[in-house]
Amino acid sequence: MSETSLPRLPGLRLALQEWVLIGITMLWGGTFLVVHLAVQVSGPFFFVGLRFATATAVLLLFSAHTLRALTWAELKAGSLVGVAIMFGYGLQTVGLQSIDSSKSAFITAMYVPIVPLLQWLVLRRAPGIMSSLGIVLAFAGLILLAGPDNASLSFTFGELITLVSALAIAAEILLIGAFAGQVNIRRVTIIQLGTASLLAFMMMAPSGESLPPLSDRLLWSALGLGCASALIQVTMNWAQKSVSPTRATVIYAGEPVWAGIVGRLAGERLPGIALLGGVLIVLGVLVSELRLKKKKPAAVTDGCAG
Repeated sequence: MSETSLPRLPGLRLALQEWVLIGITMLWGGTFLVVHLAVQVSGPFFFVGLRFATATAVLLLFSAHTLRALTWAELKAGSLVGVAIMFGYGLQTVGLQSIDSSKSAFITAMYVPIVPLLQWLVLRRAPGIMSSLGIVLAFAGLILLAGPDNASLSFTFGELITLVSALAIAAEILLIGAFAGQVNIRRVTIIQLGTASLLAFMMMAPSGESLPPLSDRLLWSALGLGCASALIQVTMNWAQKSVSPTRATVIYAGEPVWAGIVGRLAGERLPGIALLGGVLIVLGVLVSELRLKKKKPAAVTDGCAG
């Protein structure tokens, strides 16, 4: 189904799938604060492992029977994407131990303009004009977001590790794009979430992380985020069958905005210059997804030589 033929709800300009993606993006933005609160009672990798173990269990309840047809290609694809997910969400969670959820969300949004940059470095595909402009805007926003507390504009450990997590999420997007259309989505989703969970638990030992004491906050956070992760993944896969990647990305650009709203309601206050940086990052995300229309060559009329 093409984007222009999407069924519209009566009286509304957006299609049902687009409204659903907006709702999922709001939910996604709210998860940053939940993680920020959860890592106050748990180590980051244990929490990420528990979160994705819950998400895997939820999906297995509804799709375990599909694994009987699992292929080697799907196992490979799911495992590679799972590694990227673990580093993306794991390092993001490490960063949330020392920075606000609002700041984390804006820095994480850097993954969108980073994607064309990685394509240039790895696949030798030079980014277009709008992608390049988006990268510049987002990087300028990152500097403003990280710099209000010090004149040297140096990044804290939490900010740097979150930026690295954005690189991992960008790699996840490239991997998903490479395997798209070749695998069963439900089977690969289960494998990637299970792989991310297992690797996160394995990272506890080298990072010196010990098992935290069980608490209501930890258990409810892991259960809530696990269900949210499963819902977000499945819903995105469903909606993006009919919503173009460009339009979906514009909707996802609202994620850090919703995270900032939730964070502010919870008492977080970013300085004005940091808020401006967040605006530039979101603008960079939107600009990087724009495509300039090429002018059609003028029609050549046939004539007789006189």
